[in-house]
Amino acid sequence: MNIVLAGNLKKKDSTKPEDYFSEFDSSETIDAIMSAIRNKGHNVEFIDVEYPHLFSYFKKNRVDMVFNIAEGRYGKFRESEVPAVLDYLKIPYTGSNTFSLALALNKYLTKKVLRAEQIPTPNFQLFVKGSEELDPKLTFPMIVKPNREGSAKGINRTNVVFSKEELYNKVKDIISNYRQEALVEEFIEGKELTIGILENGKTTILPILEIDFTDCKNSGEFFYSWRMKEFQGNKELGLVPKFYCPARLDKETERMVKETALKTHHAVGCLDISRTDIRLSSDNVPYVLEINPLPGLNPKESNFPIMAYAAGMSYDDIIDSVLMSAHKRMKG
Repeated sequence: MNIVLAGNLKKKDSTKPEDYFSEFDSSETIDAIMSAIRNKGHNVEFIDVEYPHLFSYFKKNRVDMVFNIAEGRYGKFRESEVPAVLDYLKIPYTGSNTFSLALALNKYLTKKVLRAEQIPTPNFQLFVKGSEELDPKLTFPMIVKPNREGSAKGINRTNVVFSKEELYNKVKDIISNYRQEALVEEFIEGKELTIGILENGKTTILPILEIDFTDCKNSGEFFYSWRMKEFQGNKELGLVPKFYCPARLDKETERMVKETALKTHHAVGCLDISRTDIRLSSDNVPYVLEINPLPGLNPKESNFPIMAYAAGMSYDDIIDSVLMSAHKRMKG
């Protein structure tokens, strides 16, 4: 097959905020995916979706399949941009469709779907203007997030708030700096878990990954903040979480967490691949924080490959499974 890898290449630009390119992929990730595709006997070319003539490129070149890791460029539905172009041109692609990508990017709407499906998620409220009255049913501590960002953009230890004053200050800060709504949700104390799902004829729930932040307390970060994700493993900064895969859970809890992740995958309509982030509370409730239909695929650092390796898969196996799942869907 002639395959195009569509993505956003991470760049350096001092004029942009420090977390601006966080969702974009490194050259290491792009090279690894392309190598895995070639190892399966396919032709592959990378195209950066910042390319101004994206539409004409796909019209002029023969493309059998697009391996989509693109975060898009601008707007409320940016992760749907490339799939929308491909749908219009009738070019098949890997991963979730335009609707699911747009839904998952909007944390507030995703949580409304989860609640409708009776999937546990922390209590929440959306702030559009920043002056809305706080729902009295919500209890502190709470965490304030940009509603339509990934890779923990806009999130650091100060986003966990313990009073109304702190909450409104952070809400206004996010609305101003990120030019979007702020999502407020109750902060769940407990185990940080992430669960990968991979499809290729059958649905595989990968071993659960537990991220332990106990050794990160000196850094002031105690959850998956932007600094934690961006500088993970940096001993000088104290950003040294421990990873347990499989997670340290009893069999019944493991079953419950996996079932919750699978329900979330289906509720959002994800295809081929997804990663669901969960906080397991002290009373053993698996609260879904969010789902990512475009999980990071860095072969050394990303959570999804770590879980796949624990299942006995190679990096090439991950990429091939995603491709073959999309290929079967195209044939079907």
